[in-house]
Amino acid sequence: MADRKKEPSETVASGAEVLEKFEKESRTRNFDLQALVKIVYVLCFLFTVYHLAYASGIRFMQMVNVKHHAIHVGLILVLGFAMYPAFKKSSQKRIAWYDWILIALSVCMPIYVFARYDAFISTGFQPSTLDIVVGSILVLLVLECSRRISGPALSILSIIFIAYAIFGRYFPGIFMHRGYTWERVVQCLSIGTEGIYGSTVKVSATYIVLFIIFGEVMNKCGMGRFFNDIANSLAGSTKGGPAKVAVLASGFLGSINGSAVANVVTTGTFTIPLMKKTGYSREFAGAVEATASVGGQLLPPIMGAAAFVMAETLGVQYPVIIKAAVIPALIYYLGIIIQVQLRASRDNLVGIPKDQLPKAGEVMRRQGHLLIPIVFLLYMLIFSGKTVIVSAFWTIVVTIAVAQLRPVSRMSLKDICDAFVAGAKSTVSVAIACACVGIIVGVCGLTGFALNVASTIISIGQSSIFLTLIFTMITCMILGMGLPSIPAYLITATIAAPALVQLSVPALAAHLFCFYFAMFANLTPPVALASFAAAGLSGGNPMKTGVVSVKLALAGFIVPYMFVFNQQLMLENVTFFTGIQVIITACVGVFLIAVAAEGFLFVKVNWLFRGASLAAALLMIDSGILTDVIGLGLFAAILACQYFKGRRLGAAVAV
Repeated sequence: MADRKKEPSETVASGAEVLEKFEKESRTRNFDLQALVKIVYVLCFLFTVYHLAYASGIRFMQMVNVKHHAIHVGLILVLGFAMYPAFKKSSQKRIAWYDWILIALSVCMPIYVFARYDAFISTGFQPSTLDIVVGSILVLLVLECSRRISGPALSILSIIFIAYAIFGRYFPGIFMHRGYTWERVVQCLSIGTEGIYGSTVKVSATYIVLFIIFGEVMNKCGMGRFFNDIANSLAGSTKGGPAKVAVLASGFLGSINGSAVANVVTTGTFTIPLMKKTGYSREFAGAVEATASVGGQLLPPIMGAAAFVMAETLGVQYPVIIKAAVIPALIYYLGIIIQVQLRASRDNLVGIPKDQLPKAGEVMRRQGHLLIPIVFLLYMLIFSGKTVIVSAFWTIVVTIAVAQLRPVSRMSLKDICDAFVAGAKSTVSVAIACACVGIIVGVCGLTGFALNVASTIISIGQSSIFLTLIFTMITCMILGMGLPSIPAYLITATIAAPALVQLSVPALAAHLFCFYFAMFANLTPPVALASFAAAGLSGGNPMKTGVVSVKLALAGFIVPYMFVFNQQLMLENVTFFTGIQVIITACVGVFLIAVAAEGFLFVKVNWLFRGASLAAALLMIDSGILTDVIGLGLFAAILACQYFKGRRLGAAVAV
């Protein structure tokens, strides 16, 4: 009898197919001419070498920010037009004639900035007619390159903002402004440090590019395999072990690479089949991988470079960000682990036999030296007094040196060059998004749009901080749809965070709140790229996988509210004993959220107790003693009832 035809939801794609389908940035040309392959390879290598040389602090490489940003954007545009075809039907093998024109124009952009910079300074950045023409070309180049690489959404949003800047007098209510001429808008976006060459490109040309290169070097020397092996040795044999391995490995790797979809593909290729083999459903296996991969960007010490960008944006030291972010991130992962454990207990899912797993000691002896660069990075950032840029540069150097200590991680010269090229290619997509976001940020600064949005959110919330948080959450998730993590944060920090700051929420809490929900756009349908990518690997239904992902990440949706109402969770102004109390109550709250989501604790939990569990968890959002006591009392009652119910039914009580 012929094999039954697979349903679409059962079709399992390869990692490369998933990456190409859900991450537009991976859809690059595959040249048929070796000359073009070599040219792009050399350009990518030189791109990385330039940024490393700039970061090293070599005197002759130092220049004013605008010039460095112009070189960065120019190189990104050249690589973008060379690697990405204009349309799906365009040639995937060769560079079209019109792309050569766009490449030539892209090369001219930094040259023009260098030629005109002294004149800009002497005239107070007052543009000439030629400046406006060149600036207009720059804006169009950025919009077109962003459309090719990231899809049309960000370019369309930027065009809407440009239209808003020009036609502001026709907008209603508080969004009305006097309107600006095209010349004034172009001046804002292309000259100086307010638009394309402004703060968003600054983080791309400094922090992001260096940490992407660092991630690619770590990946080339086997860091991903090390994380997977150590996670297997620690958790693989426990109940539902493969799911816990996915959580640990994806969290570790995601903190470094900064791309949720790429992280899903990298670790999910190994973890998702193991989870399915253990007995988890396709949708649950995909959801575990998606939520863990997205969470990596919330997890210190690197947070996918977000920690450094946030420190730059807020004007605070890096350790301040790490201290504030560490407990919320661990609570997020605790929520996922507890749900995984409860699901394994409910369905009686076993782990992988120990004799099939690597031993932790052996893994550390063979690959443990790969932790040295991370320890070195933390030392440089916290204790050395060096800047983030210098610290990142020397960490890359140390990583290459440390990798040579063991055959398992040793890299040849070609491996190092390949890592540099991969770093440049990975940077293109994030950097062009940052340049395009620069248009939005520039218009917001020119028109005061961000303050108007903040006023609108507050007025809708009627000065209630809780309602304002809800509307800010929705705004952040909409703005974060389909964007890389850093550009998503930069947009939400510009547009949504001011609403919370106006209600006296500390700036750091406001920015972390916005960052969390910008990241969760990768999990939440209808545009849940990480969830859909995981579904492609698992063969599950994409929308169902997205729904399960939201349920798994439920603790993460509540944690931001917890640290807004209770900054002690961010270890702000907290004594040792108060900190312990806050952490314990938060962990109990997360446990109750998991019980409410999974509907299991020793035995099946009915809807009444699930509701009581959720209510008890929400009570612990408030830092008050009374609410904590009530919540803990409900927790004790639920725990006792479920335990004795399990005893009566003869169920095993070991969760």
